[in-house]
Amino acid sequence: MEILRKLLLPFSLLYGFVMLIRNFFYDSGILKSKSYDLPIICVGNLNTGGTGKSPMIEYLLNVLGKEYRVASLSRGYKRKTRGYQLLKGTETASEVGDEPLQFRRKFPQALVAVDASRQNGISHLLNENPEIILLDDAFQHRKVKAGFNILLTAYGDLYRDDFMLPTGNLREPEFGAERADLIVVTKCPPNLTKDEQDRIRTKLELRNYQELFFTSISYSEEVVSVEKKMKLEDLRKDRFTLVTGIANPAPLIEHLKKKNLNFRHKAFRDHHNFSNTEIAELQKENLILTTEKDYMRLQGEIPNEKLFYLPIEVAFLNREMEFLEEILNFVSPARLNK
Repeated sequence: MEILRKLLLPFSLLYGFVMLIRNFFYDSGILKSKSYDLPIICVGNLNTGGTGKSPMIEYLLNVLGKEYRVASLSRGYKRKTRGYQLLKGTETASEVGDEPLQFRRKFPQALVAVDASRQNGISHLLNENPEIILLDDAFQHRKVKAGFNILLTAYGDLYRDDFMLPTGNLREPEFGAERADLIVVTKCPPNLTKDEQDRIRTKLELRNYQELFFTSISYSEEVVSVEKKMKLEDLRKDRFTLVTGIANPAPLIEHLKKKNLNFRHKAFRDHHNFSNTEIAELQKENLILTTEKDYMRLQGEIPNEKLFYLPIEVAFLNREMEFLEEILNFVSPARLNK
């Protein structure tokens, strides 16, 4: 597979050149980006998948939702519907996408919408009078000019160490990172040293207007189903099946192994839509542990007493208050100037 990707290098160079020209057209004003009169925060990445966008959106929904009327707008990846939809929370993942459904059910006070066209989605959302809009996975959607850009890159898979698609996993050349206001290195070891943080800072070559932050994944001590919760350590009693349909399940696997849990892993592609045959096989399992995103797609297909998910949150290694200050310094003046 690695050899094949290297053979595709000419296509990567061509793709990178096309993206270079596209970004130049937007940066020079030949192609137009639309601005809006309310704070719009974009959360995205340069790499394809696996950088922790959903936990970051949830972090912002939680923090900002305490004071503001917040909306999130996602594409609704792999949903079977089209166009704009404002979620009620009663939809299925196949109708609206697993991550937006997760946002809506966890944050019922938030406005959660899906639309592949960010401009069209925002125009509809404005009718709901949001005070802030969070754009999920929209760093490359240049038709909308977000007022604030948060770029995520995963520890161990930094965009500076990657290459353009299809040889690598970059959606655009790495200097696209210059559009970011904040860069967050996600999925770090909780004990990441200051020397290592400084090494990463040097490697990323930040601009003088950019700030860098480091986060890790904080796993809950409980697993959750519709009907009940139980301690993660209680899963030691019996062997269970871990089911994942995410871009990078390695951190989760490592966490469960550190807990000395006995499980086997069934891995599927990111946002995988489970077939009837796969569901029938999973129904035979005694107990299934999955991610919250996968739970959105498996709920209703697997008996509640068999299906649990492990909640996760963003955990800042340091400087969390400075991160929040950066966000609030953007949001508050923008809100006052509406």
